[in-house]
Amino acid sequence: MAAAVPYSSNFSEPKESAQQTIKGKTLLGLGNLVRLLPTGTVFTYQFLSPLLSNYGHCHTVSKYLTAILVGLSGLSCFFSTFTDSYVGDDGNTHYGIATKNGIWPSQESKNVDLSAYKLRLADFVHAFFSVIVFGVVVLLDQNTVGCFYPVKDSTEKTLLMVLPPVVGAVSSGVFMLFPNNRHGIGYPNDNSSESSKDSK
Repeated sequence: MAAAVPYSSNFSEPKESAQQTIKGKTLLGLGNLVRLLPTGTVFTYQFLSPLLSNYGHCHTVSKYLTAILVGLSGLSCFFSTFTDSYVGDDGNTHYGIATKNGIWPSQESKNVDLSAYKLRLADFVHAFFSVIVFGVVVLLDQNTVGCFYPVKDSTEKTLLMVLPPVVGAVSSGVFMLFPNNRHGIGYPNDNSSESSKDSK
């Protein structure tokens, strides 16, 4: 007598798994892009976006609040690229803003060459692309999109498939041409990279 074979609904799994694979790859690509942004800004935006946009069902006040959130978050991404940190003589990490003369405000640190933290062309390129990457994050946020310009599922699927790879490829190329060694406010700090400041 043959053993009973349990019933399974495998016929719908390939379609679902294909969609999950596309979405998983897209989110992985987006995750790599988000590393270019300050973590505190991204977390704050993702936390407040559903609340201020009323989960994508905006009234007039919600639209203004969401627009302010997007604007302030974009400014934070832009500004954060001009910040940097160093470990001072006291062993503590100090943060400052990169200027044409070095980092400001600078603590008295005799063993650290603060002029190595000068403002460079690459900082402006990184600032521009961090705003572009944040724009992709905003466009992929259903709450914000639903608030300002509701789109159909097919348009959202196209955005999910096209935007992260395109922006990722362009950003990767730009960051290869203009490498970033800064560890400013909102970015992870790696003490081993302090020696790389000499190459700036």
